Amino acid sequence: MSDQIKFIVDNLNKEPFRKNYNLITFDSLEPMQLLQVLSDVLAEIDPKQVVDIREEMPEQTAKRMLSLLGILKYRPPGNATDMSNFRQGLVIGSKPVIYPVLHWLLQRTNELKKRAYLARFLIKLEVPSEFLQDETVADTNKQYEDLMEAFKTLHKECEQLKTSGFSTAEIRRDISAMEEEKDQLIKRVERLKKRVETVQNHQRMLKIARQLRVEKEREEFLAQQKQEQKNQLFHAVQRLQRIQNQLKSMRHAAADAKPESLMKRLEEEIKFNSYMVTEKFPKELENKKKELHFLQKVVSEPAMGHSDLLELESKINEINTQISQLIEKKMMRNEPIEGKLSLYRQQASIISRKKEAKAEELQEAKEKLANLEREVSVKTNQTREFDGTEVLKGDEFKRYVSKLRSKSTVFKKKHQIIAEFKAEFGLLQRTEELLKQRHENIQHQLQTIEEKKGISGYSYTQEELERVSALKSEVDEVKGRTLDDMSEMVKRLNSLVSEKKSALAPVIKELRQLRQKCQELTQECDEKKSQYDSCAAGLESNRSKLEQEVRGLREECLQDESRYHYTNCMIKNLEVQLCRATDEMKTYVSSDQQEKRKAIREQYTKNIAEQENLGKKLREKQKAVRESHGPNMKQVKMWRDFEQLMECKKQCFLKQQSQTSIGQIGPT
Repeated sequence: MSDQIKFIVDNLNKEPFRKNYNLITFDSLEPMQLLQVLSDVLAEIDPKQVVDIREEMPEQTAKRMLSLLGILKYRPPGNATDMSNFRQGLVIGSKPVIYPVLHWLLQRTNELKKRAYLARFLIKLEVPSEFLQDETVADTNKQYEDLMEAFKTLHKECEQLKTSGFSTAEIRRDISAMEEEKDQLIKRVERLKKRVETVQNHQRMLKIARQLRVEKEREEFLAQQKQEQKNQLFHAVQRLQRIQNQLKSMRHAAADAKPESLMKRLEEEIKFNSYMVTEKFPKELENKKKELHFLQKVVSEPAMGHSDLLELESKINEINTQISQLIEKKMMRNEPIEGKLSLYRQQASIISRKKEAKAEELQEAKEKLANLEREVSVKTNQTREFDGTEVLKGDEFKRYVSKLRSKSTVFKKKHQIIAEFKAEFGLLQRTEELLKQRHENIQHQLQTIEEKKGISGYSYTQEELERVSALKSEVDEVKGRTLDDMSEMVKRLNSLVSEKKSALAPVIKELRQLRQKCQELTQECDEKKSQYDSCAAGLESNRSKLEQEVRGLREECLQDESRYHYTNCMIKNLEVQLCRATDEMKTYVSSDQQEKRKAIREQYTKNIAEQENLGKKLREKQKAVRESHGPNMKQVKMWRDFEQLMECKKQCFLKQQSQTSIGQIGPT
């Protein structure tokens, strides 16, 4: 307790309170002063709490403080009975109540400021359901909820920005650097403008450049739109494929299915889902709630030391010994009925555990199957994107594999031939290198011999002369051959042209006759086509009329079927109601009093009479409370005044005793 008071005094002496207390002065504060200190601390957390409690009624002060402490999620120590003591102590300014509150508030002031700020916007106003029937009220409530969600997102973004590490100094540096870059760009633009002004038709060129920029931006925008549309198309294709797969699987399942098998499958699914909903999920939810309650309890409790842990371990050991003693006593009794029941209980627990394990395995298998189907659809879409073809299945895949094997054998043979060619090429390349080296050596030796004889360059000039003479002879031969070839080609072409003319003369005559015949046939074809189009249009109009009539008759048939089923359901409901009414009449008319008591009318009259009696008692109790409220409040006030008077007398008596004791000590 002394550490707690010391912590409170140290924090109250700091900013922003600056109370200048010490342990003695703080401990000697009156209840009203202590409540004012608590109100000041709450006002620091929530500025709306700035109130002088001397100008406020005690009930209002307690209500205001309790509501804010509830928002801040303060949990007083103890159970429900201690809550009433906590409220009473908060009203009268009791130190054992206010000291823990101050200690808790001063420990986490910044966190509680944030919580109070968020509570101002996130505590939802509960609107009664009967008011929400009005459209304007419902729309306003919907806008209110949307604004609350928007505030949540904005607050999260703000917190992320605060914790992201961006400092104001860095932002200012970035802004100054950007301003410098902006000035440099402005100067550069002015220089470029001055340069461009000297060029002819600069306005037209600027206009064209501006149009080019606009078109590029438009091109980027269109490319972005194209990409978005491609993505939408991809998602639509995925969705279509998924739906087609579902439809295919449903058709495949319904192809050889009978009503009995379908009903059996549906019953199994219903049993599994009902088991999951009624047994498994509620148990898991209950376990999670227990864990959450336990964790909240652990969080709300103060931090434990080593001694507390040792004490808890000793308690756990004592409870374990008690449990073992009780089990031994139960085993000593050895009741046969209990033994049989324990066997049945064990078997039931084993079966329930197996059932839960199988349900979990089935759920995991379903999730795994869904994931695999999703992966298969993604892979097929990826292959379609890369290759543009669908994934092969069944016999097509087998044929593709066999074709691939044959191609692989051919590829291996070709690869082997290429390897042989490469090896041979390497040998030839090596021989070429060796021959080049020998040639260079011979040339070097020849040059040295020519230098010794005094005729250097002789071999080179001789080779050049031989090469030039060979080229000249080749060119002369080519010229002669080309002239002879050209003359022969001209003769051949002339002969060919004359032959073709003679051969094509009868063909041209036949072609003229065929052209005339083709014109006659095209005219006849056009006439027949017009007749066919008119006939097809008439038949199409008749077909559309018949389709409309068939569609209308089908709709009428569906409406009649739905009306028939509806009337059947209504007849069955009326029959059930009629049976209930006849049973009610029988029980009401029968002479047996016990059957009469089972009647619904008798039960309702009995309930109405009980509720009327209860309402009469409650009204009498309310009347008595109202009559005694004023005198009771006066009595409470008198007791408080009496308590204050006795407290004052006590203080006076203590002061008098202290003065007398000081007076006695002085003369001696």
